[in-house]
Amino acid sequence: MELFTAMEAKIRKMIIFSGILYLISLTTCTPSKKQNLIRSARVIQTSKAGDRLTEMGTVSFSEMVNDSIPVISVNPEITYQEIIGFGGSFTESGAHVLNQLSSEKKTEIIHAYFNHSGSAYSLTRTHMNSCDFSLNTYSYAPVPGDTHLTHFSIEEDRDDLIPFIKEAMTADGADFRIIASPWTAPPWMKDPQIWNGGILKPEYFETWALFFSKYIKAYAEEGINIWGVTVVNEPLGNGGQWESMIFSPETMAEFVAYHLGPRFEKDNIDARILIYDQNRDHLPDWAHVVLGNPHAAPYVWGTAVHWYSSTVEWYPENLTAVHGSFPDKQLIHTEGCIDSEIPVWKDDLWYWSPEATDWGYDWAPDEDKHLHPKYVPVYRYARDIIGGLNSWLCGWIDWNMVLNRQGGPNHANNWCIAPVIADIENNEVYYTPLYYIMTHFSRFIRPGAVRIGLESSISDIMITACRNTDKSIVLEILNQSSSPVEYQIVINDRSANFSIPGSCLQTVILES
Repeated sequence: MELFTAMEAKIRKMIIFSGILYLISLTTCTPSKKQNLIRSARVIQTSKAGDRLTEMGTVSFSEMVNDSIPVISVNPEITYQEIIGFGGSFTESGAHVLNQLSSEKKTEIIHAYFNHSGSAYSLTRTHMNSCDFSLNTYSYAPVPGDTHLTHFSIEEDRDDLIPFIKEAMTADGADFRIIASPWTAPPWMKDPQIWNGGILKPEYFETWALFFSKYIKAYAEEGINIWGVTVVNEPLGNGGQWESMIFSPETMAEFVAYHLGPRFEKDNIDARILIYDQNRDHLPDWAHVVLGNPHAAPYVWGTAVHWYSSTVEWYPENLTAVHGSFPDKQLIHTEGCIDSEIPVWKDDLWYWSPEATDWGYDWAPDEDKHLHPKYVPVYRYARDIIGGLNSWLCGWIDWNMVLNRQGGPNHANNWCIAPVIADIENNEVYYTPLYYIMTHFSRFIRPGAVRIGLESSISDIMITACRNTDKSIVLEILNQSSSPVEYQIVINDRSANFSIPGSCLQTVILES
């Protein structure tokens, strides 16, 4: 009897102890789960109707799901690539335009891009030596035969590019990375010895690698860190219209493997090396040759791409295939713009209309004409960024940040549109709808964010979703139709109902 009583007492103690553990688990685990529940969402939109990053209010989530409304299902447990950032490019042309404005307007534009309450650009690009958006052609190594680059100098940049970058660094909350790209080596290193076209002579591979090292060190002495470089801008060429230098995938792999990579190691340069830096249609060929080269690949951080091979296609198959083959290498969009157009001044509706044409509208070969129809500038930007993110891009860089009303200056008469246009004579500034579209991505999807799982059966809209490091979840939703679309977001068995107007980009920020 005493034995039974002792056993009974022991069992009772175990039951009580288990109950205490269960209660502890309820008090310690359940609240943390509740803390992760999405409770509300902010909605910000830019639209053809006139919204410009307009706050549309807050929507509350509940445990009710409406079966009659199309669903966007978000799954934060599924993660993809980490986001590096979004931004634009520092060019001599842009700096020249800013320098002709009043100091107040100049500061206004720079802060509009880099202030934490503006676009908060986090990823940028600039050119090494001159490019088409320079006032003229120049090189930091102008002396023929100077193989040791004794006369190397960045003096050309001291009155425009360097001050532009430095002032951007002073904006409230400014924090951005810079990728630098050369359009060409100086002609004396090339065959033939011309600015527009030609190849780098093999005997100058080592000198050209040294050029990168000297450039990065010279900018570091100015207090400017170069985060990454591309081997050359557009190695396939540009028809000889402005500065260029031709590489094949094989010669680029050789240059990286035996010259640029080892030079960076020798000189303790920590800048990332990106290859290719041209249109996505030829991306797989280049990636497989260069990234597939066991001597070059260890030095390569990722691949840079542009969008000029189509106004409608973002090449998801090519991007996804390259990521699948080389998942440890990153993909970044380093240049895109509304090219071959003189800016339309203070007419927002033009940017929302299918009136823009690109170089290929007139000049593409017949078999590629279908890739270059008239297009809506706003849609081209938003569609390419959303589609690109969903196809493994980890960053997206616009071309010029500011140009004049001609779409320059540009020594090759290669006029383009920037998100911000300046009327120098009247000291006026026009923030085109493209500025607001870029800001939707750059301000709300921050560096370190990761793309997360998303499912939708809504055919009329494009969507991507990312989770920031502060745990907020951001959806970017594009409606290219003229009609509004009702939808609901469902996450962790909670939902909320929304509506996006026709011709609209909407940012929805989910908060716990």
